[in-house]
Amino acid sequence: MPPENDSLRSIFAERATLMNVAFRMLGSTHDAEDTVQEAYTRWYALTEDERHAIESPTAWLIRVTSRICLDHLASARVRRERYAGEWLPEPMPDDGAWTSATTPDADPADRVTLDESISMSMLVLLEAVTPAERVAFILHDVFKMPFTEIAAVVGRAPVTCRQLATSARRHVRSDRHRAIAPDQHRNVVVAFKDACETGDFDTLVGLLDPRVTVISDGGGKVRAARRPIHGAEKAARFFLGLLRKDFGQGVTEAEVNGRPGLVARLDGRVVAVIATDVRGGRLTDIWMVLNPDKLRTWQ
Repeated sequence: MPPENDSLRSIFAERATLMNVAFRMLGSTHDAEDTVQEAYTRWYALTEDERHAIESPTAWLIRVTSRICLDHLASARVRRERYAGEWLPEPMPDDGAWTSATTPDADPADRVTLDESISMSMLVLLEAVTPAERVAFILHDVFKMPFTEIAAVVGRAPVTCRQLATSARRHVRSDRHRAIAPDQHRNVVVAFKDACETGDFDTLVGLLDPRVTVISDGGGKVRAARRPIHGAEKAARFFLGLLRKDFGQGVTEAEVNGRPGLVARLDGRVVAVIATDVRGGRLTDIWMVLNPDKLRTWQ
């Protein structure tokens, strides 16, 4: 195979890595795909001499992808302020493309960080930090990029980039908890599903933290709660009105963003994906995505 074809193959082999970076920054596969495509476009806009002068094409592509994400995040905040109802990151199926399955040689401590960074709880928390903080945190804490290289992405001094990452980390840790064992998490989700399907209100309330928060994202495309629902009894009534068996929906267990969750189908079509967080044996946060534009990977 000619050398240029070898180079072409190696460049496009990095697409999964670039998608992992872009999705964690943007929370949308559509936006991540557009970002990665733009990064490749910029690579091939270089002259052949310019490309040969780049010591690490992969590092170059990650830096460019991250810069595009940084620009996109600023405009995304404006768009999300106009979004119909609550905006949630896109729920992702557990197909191994977004977690440590793609990096089997990574250090075990890094694998935990990589997996956790795709969880709905982490993606939601990162929505509250500034674009520069998010980029610095993801590049350093998740993908282990040194601050000297991050500085070239965000256009600030390395010491400032360290402060940005620290600020994001402080915010994330302030509302983060140690994840429980997957089997324990799954048991709570299964019990929640069963209580919803049978209409067992008392059991359902017992499975929900008294301060549970439910957020629904319909995007103005389908009916959804326009504001968060707080409290166990309100949340229980909400789900009993949605997930009872006699309403014709089929609800199955699934891994959602690397954590136990649920998928609701109507006539074989996915109509909702539910991500969950559990503390102390009870559901504390439930994120329900109904916007059909965000469910395409589940169909």
